[in-house]
Amino acid sequence: MPTSLTRYARVLAWLDQHLLRRLYTDRVRRLILQSFPFWFASVVTGIVAVGYEKLFVWAEQTSFAWLRHEPLLAFILTPVAFLVSWAVVQRWAPGARGSGIPQVMAGIELSTPAYHTRIGYLLSLRVAFVKILSSVALLLGGGVIGREGPTIQIAAAIFRAINRLQPAGWPQLSRQIALVTGGAAGLAAAFNTPLGGIVFVVEELTQMHMARFRMAVFSAVIVAGLTAQALQGPYLYLGFPKVTAHAGWFLITVTLVAVLCGLAGALFAKTLLWLGNYRRRFATTAQQVGWVVGCGLLLAVLAYLVGAEGVGTGKPIINRLLFENDGHTPWYLFLVRFTGMALSYCGGGAGGIFATSLSAGAVLGDLLSRVGGVPLEDRNLLILVSMVSFLTGVVRSPFTAAILVLEMTDRHSAIFQLLLSGMMAQAVASLVDPHSLYEHLKTGFLRETLAQPAPPPALRPSAQPAEK
Repeated sequence: MPTSLTRYARVLAWLDQHLLRRLYTDRVRRLILQSFPFWFASVVTGIVAVGYEKLFVWAEQTSFAWLRHEPLLAFILTPVAFLVSWAVVQRWAPGARGSGIPQVMAGIELSTPAYHTRIGYLLSLRVAFVKILSSVALLLGGGVIGREGPTIQIAAAIFRAINRLQPAGWPQLSRQIALVTGGAAGLAAAFNTPLGGIVFVVEELTQMHMARFRMAVFSAVIVAGLTAQALQGPYLYLGFPKVTAHAGWFLITVTLVAVLCGLAGALFAKTLLWLGNYRRRFATTAQQVGWVVGCGLLLAVLAYLVGAEGVGTGKPIINRLLFENDGHTPWYLFLVRFTGMALSYCGGGAGGIFATSLSAGAVLGDLLSRVGGVPLEDRNLLILVSMVSFLTGVVRSPFTAAILVLEMTDRHSAIFQLLLSGMMAQAVASLVDPHSLYEHLKTGFLRETLAQPAPPPALRPSAQPAEK
C-alpha cells in the first residue's frame, strides 16, 4: 500500500505542477483535481465490469453445457457450487453475500466521521474480489443470479479505495460522494445504461440533493460507460425488439399486467425476507452447511426437470421471448424461475437479482399475454411492461426500472407505457410492504457492520471532508 500510494501521489503531483497550474485558474484547477481520481476510478470500473461480464457469460455457458450433456450432474455440481459460494463468503468476506446494493446503501449511511472506518466490512477490494469469486462459482453450478447488483458493490469498493489513496493535501470529494458515484458508474457499465445509472442514484442510493454530486456522477457514468464501450463496442443489453406502443383501450391491459407483475415482485421480496429470517434458526456451522446444501439440492431438482431455462441469469430467456417467441413457453417456467431465484439468493453466496427479476417478469408477462389471448405481435410491449413492473415490485425504483428497460432496448416509443407500468407496480407493491427489499436488507447490514470490532487506529485512513 505505501508503494502504491507513493507512485499515485507522484503522478498526481506531476499532473498538478506541470499541466494544471499552467492552463487553468485556481477554481477550475481545483475542480479538475477533485474529479481526476473519480475519472480514473471510472476507467477501472469500466474495465472490471467488462471483465466480470465476460466471466459471467463463460460461467453461464459452461453451466448450460454440462446440464445439457449430463443433467444428473446437477445433483452433484449444484450443491457443491452453493457450498463453495457460501464458504468463500463466510470465510473471507461476509459483507460480500447477496446482491451488493444494500451494502452500498449502508456504506453511504455510514460515511460519517463517527462510522466511516467501519465501511471496509462492506466495501473493500477484498470484498470485491470475494464477490466475483463467489458469484462465478454459484453461476457455474446453475445458480439463478445476476451480476448487476454485484457490479455496483464492486464499483463502489473501487471508488472508495482510490478515494482513500489520495495524498494529504489533495482537494477531495467526500467519502459519501465517492460511494454514490461508484454505484452509478457500476450500473452504467454493467447494463450500458448511463441514464439508468443517474436515475438509480437519485431514486435508490441517496436522499441528498443532486446538486451536491451531479458533476461527479455525470462524469463517472460517462467515463465508465465509454470505457466499457471501448472494450466491447456499442451495444444494447437486449437488442432492438419490435414493439407496437399501443395507447387507448390497450392501456387497460398494460395497467392490469403492471399491477399483477408488481404484486408478484413484491411477494418475491417478501419471500426472500421470510427465508432470510427463517435461516437465522440455523446457528451452528453444521446447520448452515445443511441449509446451503439443501438449497442446492432443491435447485438441482429444478435444473434436472426443466433444463437450462431453469438456471442462470435468464437473459437468454428474455431474448427468446422478444425475438423468437413461438407462444409455447411452459406455463410453469415463471414458478421455476421464482423458486430458483429465492433458493440461489438465500443460499448465502454472492449474486444479484436485477437481471433475474427482469427475466422472471418477462416470463410472467408472456404467460399473462397468452392467458389473455393477446396477439403474438403485441406481446413484446407487455413483456417489457412486465419486466419493469416485476423489478419495481422488488426494488421499488419505478423510474430506474423504466429507464433501464428503455435503454436496454432503445424502444423510446414505449416510454410512457413503461413509466405508467412502473408507477402502477409501485402503488400496488406499497400495499404489500411500504419498504423495499433493499431497505430491509440495508438495515440488517448496518446492524451487522456496527457489531464488528472497530479497526485499530493504525489502519484507519486519513481524515477526509466530513459529510453533512
